[in-house]
Amino acid sequence: MKGLCLEAKEMSDEYVILVDENDNPIGSEEKVICHLPDGKLHRAFTVLLFDKKGRLVLTRRAKEKMLWPGDWDGTVASHPREGETYTSSAERRMPEELGISCKMDYLMKFEYHVPYKDIGSENEICGTLIGIVDEATQFKMVKDEIDEIKWISANKLFSEIKNNPEIYCPWMLIALEFLDKSRKEMIEKYQNVFSQWINENMKKELLNAIKVHLPDKKWRLVK
Repeated sequence: MKGLCLEAKEMSDEYVILVDENDNPIGSEEKVICHLPDGKLHRAFTVLLFDKKGRLVLTRRAKEKMLWPGDWDGTVASHPREGETYTSSAERRMPEELGISCKMDYLMKFEYHVPYKDIGSENEICGTLIGIVDEATQFKMVKDEIDEIKWISANKLFSEIKNNPEIYCPWMLIALEFLDKSRKEMIEKYQNVFSQWINENMKKELLNAIKVHLPDKKWRLVK
């Protein structure tokens, strides 16, 4: 409980960018207010780091988190600050959460709104970034942010989301499901990685897993 109170205090000290349905900035608001059950639409990002073999870095959210504590996420998720792009915000956040630096490429963005129990919600337009790191990279876990880090192959994640979709964060699942909607030049650049993650069977299981969190299909690609 102490950890949850601390995170709520930290969230109240941070502001996020409010946006309209087309991702145009319309103001700012306290992070904690934007994550209440009827939270305001705001800008966020999620990062997917892979190695050259196509394995993905997953992080388990700290148990002190207010929303989705202890669940598995993509590599990093956070919020751009005023004046940042999706790419620059992800590159700024990476050392803060994982203790490494990595150049990022922007893939696409999506809107989604999903509640977490009766505690809060995510109501975001979420940019998706990709980066490649060496499999020997040494990550550093930040207290109260991440409890565990692991590498996972596409085949392994396919099996896990089929059996336990509820332990994966919805925005991570949506980002993976939308990989085939990435910018054409990015699909070509990361062809070796994407070839393992973009296929009909994976897409089907990702959609099934997303619907566990968002049965009303409240997610969409943002052009």
